[in-house]
Amino acid sequence: MDGMPNGAPYQAERVLCTAKKYEKDIQMLGLRIKKHEENIKFLKAQKNSLDDTILDMQVSLGNYHSSSSPVIKDEDHTRMKSEEETLEDIIRHEKSAASILCLLKTRHASQTPHLALSKDVLGVVAQLGKLDDDNLSRLLSEYLGIETMLAVVCKTNEGVKALETYEKDGSITKNSGIHELGISIGRQLDGRFLVICLENLRQYSGEFVANDPQMRLDLLKPSLPNGGSPPGFLGFAVNMINIDTDNLSRLTATGNGLRETLFYNLFSRLQVYNKREDMLQALPCIKDGAISLDGGIIKPTGIFYLGCRASINVKFPKGCGTSTLPANYLETEKLIKEMKWKGEKIQEDMQREQALLNHAMFSFEVKKKEFVKYLAESSSHVTQHQTRQGGTD
Repeated sequence: MDGMPNGAPYQAERVLCTAKKYEKDIQMLGLRIKKHEENIKFLKAQKNSLDDTILDMQVSLGNYHSSSSPVIKDEDHTRMKSEEETLEDIIRHEKSAASILCLLKTRHASQTPHLALSKDVLGVVAQLGKLDDDNLSRLLSEYLGIETMLAVVCKTNEGVKALETYEKDGSITKNSGIHELGISIGRQLDGRFLVICLENLRQYSGEFVANDPQMRLDLLKPSLPNGGSPPGFLGFAVNMINIDTDNLSRLTATGNGLRETLFYNLFSRLQVYNKREDMLQALPCIKDGAISLDGGIIKPTGIFYLGCRASINVKFPKGCGTSTLPANYLETEKLIKEMKWKGEKIQEDMQREQALLNHAMFSFEVKKKEFVKYLAESSSHVTQHQTRQGGTD
């Protein structure tokens, strides 16, 4: 009987092997659970440490604001007034997508959190940069043109898709996206409008100016054929734009901000000169266009804009006067933003680990129940076999 498949020794050996396999599987699942628990504990400690550091930095910035409140209030008042003027100028373009978005933000704010596109849309080009010099602001606005100044800027393609959907015949669906929003606030969107998607733009791949809180691009200054610098050269337009700290980095999946994506594509290496005369003398070293403070404009293709200056009624708002801030103020704000970004990534990692932990625990319980059931069934089979053997004897 020992050599027969139904023999008791054979059955016992088979039960033992299967039981060991169950034990091994359960042990492996237990180790996996322990690993995920340890990972979550480590990530929580990292997140708590980041939160504490962020809080300390925010307190230090708050102390600065308290100690210099009169200066801050004056600067804030000037900046807010300029931003409000730009906002009202955009809203006056009644049938534009830009005016609908600005109206939603200012006068229908309660609707904004419920919009799928509100999380991805950064705003309108005219709102996303600031300039301390009003004359330069008007010149750059004229250079870009009203259509580009009113362009809607999205982070990803998902934001672009949310703005407008289409029927099977290719016509625009009027009861969705920004068209539906326009109708809901009494503004009918008419004609085409520009949308710029950051993740699709050609990004600046060079270096940045060292220790510059505004993260200006380290561009090679122009030089004449004789090796000298062109007279009257003031700088590159892309570096003259002031950008809010929140938009300096971490807007795209690769960690880039507005300067090296949006404004680099709009202005590239557009040069700024003091006078037309300086700009014309520098023609041999102008490749991506130039403007002069007295109204001269040269497009990258070598096209000259002559005649009287155009009146563009939408311009960049005035800068926030960061020159009075302490040297490390903007750097601290930047660090806070980067730490918040890291915190978000850690939170995502924790959620993934928690999902893996839940799955491992579920598998552990299932495997344990299977093992208990198998032992019970095996014990029953052994008992029945022994009973049959006793009857035969």
